Amino acid sequence: MPALSLATDAFVLLKRPPADAFQSFSVFSADHGALLVLQRVPKKSATTAVPLDLFDEASLLLESSNQGRTWFVKEARILARHAGLGRSYDSLRAASTLTALIARNPVHEDSRAAVAALLRTAFAALATGARPDIVLFKSLYCFARDEGYPLKQDWFPTLPAADRAAVALLLNRPLAGQSAPAAAVIRLQRRLDDYLRDHTEILLE
Repeated sequence: MPALSLATDAFVLLKRPPADAFQSFSVFSADHGALLVLQRVPKKSATTAVPLDLFDEASLLLESSNQGRTWFVKEARILARHAGLGRSYDSLRAASTLTALIARNPVHEDSRAAVAALLRTAFAALATGARPDIVLFKSLYCFARDEGYPLKQDWFPTLPAADRAAVALLLNRPLAGQSAPAAAVIRLQRRLDDYLRDHTEILLE
């Protein structure tokens, strides 16, 4: 049976330790959802190979010999690499929490484009120094909303008036203008997490 070929843009969600001559990744494509890809670890003498890294957005040419269960990277071109994420442990942790969430939960075909846009926006914000706690809160809310859960109709009205006002600011005000106390964001994050655990099929951990 001939090998399958696939060309797609994708985000690197998870990076596993290399085994033998290959590095394995979980990636997310707006067109094809979650994919398991393997990339040959470049030899030290090689100068043309582009090794993928966590949080990269890349244009990939892939090939599969097992009907798409795993894909081998034939070519890779980096579209965006967010070096600024490495300057802050909290930013790295927020980005890792978001990518693990996407990797853990099957994304409906109709939501894939929205999730890709969410990843692109969140990585760019975190890399430029936006508050990680607020980026993560907004990202989780948007992910659940785009998966079809009625947060605005079902969760939001259960909050006290002061919390509803705080959530509205977190969701609607540009990140540059955010000044919510960290303790308040943590408390609202926990309330959102509790709702998602009790009322949705989203796996948070």
